Amino acid sequence: MASDSSNVSGMSTPEHSVGARAERPAERALFHALFDDAAIFPPGLAPLPLAFTDHVARQSSSYADLVGPLLLPASAVEELLHLQRLHPVDVALIGRPGTDLTLVGDARSRLDEDPDVTLAGVEIGWSPDWHRALSWGTSLSIEVPRGSEQELALSDIQDCPNGPNPVQAKFRTASTPDSPVPTPTELASFIRACVDHDLGFKLTGGLHHAISHTTDEGEDEFGFLNVIAAIRWAVAHGAEVPEMESLLSQRDPVPILDIITRMSEADASVVRAFFTAYGCCEVMDPIGDLAALGLIKETTV
Repeated sequence: MASDSSNVSGMSTPEHSVGARAERPAERALFHALFDDAAIFPPGLAPLPLAFTDHVARQSSSYADLVGPLLLPASAVEELLHLQRLHPVDVALIGRPGTDLTLVGDARSRLDEDPDVTLAGVEIGWSPDWHRALSWGTSLSIEVPRGSEQELALSDIQDCPNGPNPVQAKFRTASTPDSPVPTPTELASFIRACVDHDLGFKLTGGLHHAISHTTDEGEDEFGFLNVIAAIRWAVAHGAEVPEMESLLSQRDPVPILDIITRMSEADASVVRAFFTAYGCCEVMDPIGDLAALGLIKETTV
C-alpha cells in the first residue's frame, strides 16, 4: 500500500463514475469525518507503521476534515504504544464480534495510559454481556447481527440510558468467510429500523466507492452515496424498505448526485446524525470519487 502524498484528483475512481459530474458541489458537512481509516484491516492489511504515517500525514491535508480516526484492532494496541511516534493520534478501538470483552477492556485501559493517544470510541459485537462496556467511559458502536436477532439487538441498544458517552449500532456491509454481502433489502431494513428507533449507526466493510457497483471479482458493493441518498429519502420522505432498496441498488450516478446536491447544510446534519461514519481501508478512494464527481473541490495535499 503506497503512501497517499498525492493530489485528490489522482486517486482511483471506478469506471461507473467516469463521465458523471455534479452541477455543483455538495454540502461539505455531508462528508465531515465520514471515512474512518481502516487501513490495517482487510483487504488493505497495511502494516501499522505505514498506516500510522499515512494517517498522520492526512491530518495536515486539505481533506483532513473528511477523515475520521485510525481504526485499531485490540490486538494491535501494544504495537502502537511501542511505535516511535512524533505526533498525537485519534484512534477507535475495534473488537470484532466474538472478541473477549476483557481483552478489549484491557486494551482500552492501556491506551488511556498514553497522553498522545485520544480514544475516539470502542467498537464491539452485540452479545448478552456487551453492557459491561458501558462502564468504560467512552462512546460505543455495537455491531448487530444479521437475521432474526437484529431487531432485538437494536431495541437493546436503544434502551441504554442516555449518558455522556453515546451508544450507536454498527452493521457490516461486506461479505465475511461465513456470509455473503448483505442484500439491498437487508441494508435498507437495517437503515429503516435505525431511523424508526432514532438510533445513530456506522457501517463497516464494502463501502469502497461512491456508487453501488459490481467488482471485477463479481461481488456487489454498495456506494456510500447510495446509502446517504437512502437515508435522506427515509428521513425526509418516509421512504419504506422497497424505495430505499431501489436507491441502494441504483448504478446510475445521476439520480444519486441529484439527491446529494439538493441537500442543505441542515439536511446534511440530520442525515449524518444517523449515518455517523464508516470504516474504509483506502480512505483516498472515496475522497477521490467525491472529487471526480464534482462533489468536493479537487485539492492537493
